[in-house]
Amino acid sequence: MKITHYLYNAFVIEVNGVKVAIDPGQNLWIFKLESLIPKSEWRTITHVVITHGDPDHHWQSDRVTKASGAHVVCGKDLTRTINGQTLVVAPRGRALTSWVKIDNLHPLDAGESVTLDGVKIDAVRTVHGPIIIPIFGFAIKAQPGPGERVGLGSMGFRITINGISILNLGDSVLLPEWKDVAADVLMLPIGGLGHHTWTMDVDEALEAVKLVSPRRVIPCHYNVPLFWKRRFALADDQRFKREAERLGVECTILKCGETLTV
Repeated sequence: MKITHYLYNAFVIEVNGVKVAIDPGQNLWIFKLESLIPKSEWRTITHVVITHGDPDHHWQSDRVTKASGAHVVCGKDLTRTINGQTLVVAPRGRALTSWVKIDNLHPLDAGESVTLDGVKIDAVRTVHGPIIIPIFGFAIKAQPGPGERVGLGSMGFRITINGISILNLGDSVLLPEWKDVAADVLMLPIGGLGHHTWTMDVDEALEAVKLVSPRRVIPCHYNVPLFWKRRFALADDQRFKREAERLGVECTILKCGETLTV
């Protein structure tokens, strides 16, 4: 199994003809506004998993699906039923004003699962934290919740292929209920700004590692581009690695485009 990371929470998992794209979003750095997962990969994707509707996670999902015909799995709160048809919030739409049809769509609630062409996907409850963005000495805060686009449809997913389970927690704050979720590989954010802002920070992510007890952990969604900032959501990945390995868990740090074989 090969796991490739493409910044933020974008991953591609590949094994035996199966190719799962997690959060095929957009690079948000104004000097490199492009797809996180390269377009050369799109046609061969077999499954798309969307943890929530923010641009860095959802922006290219419909285009990837159109190019590949892949199955799409997301949280039910990312969808809306209109005239008897289940639609997903438009990846490049503003607020909650536009909804689009995506073929092969499989929305899940927490605790539900679906098996698609040999890939089992379990939905795991997650909670997106508020976003605080400093601009010219001011702080712009966006609080996820009813009627808000930020963090819409937040859901984690455990993806099981050939007996190996990969749990991706999206942009979540720490939840104690994860003690009931087991996985071989854990992907989780470490770039929170403290006090449950945006995502888990390093210390909270280490608590999540203790809860899930994976064999391997891959930190993500930290030191990422955001608008004119080259590095936002700063985190010390080396400290996270040291502390995770003290817990007996292998930790792999993947830079953009790097691949791990498990």
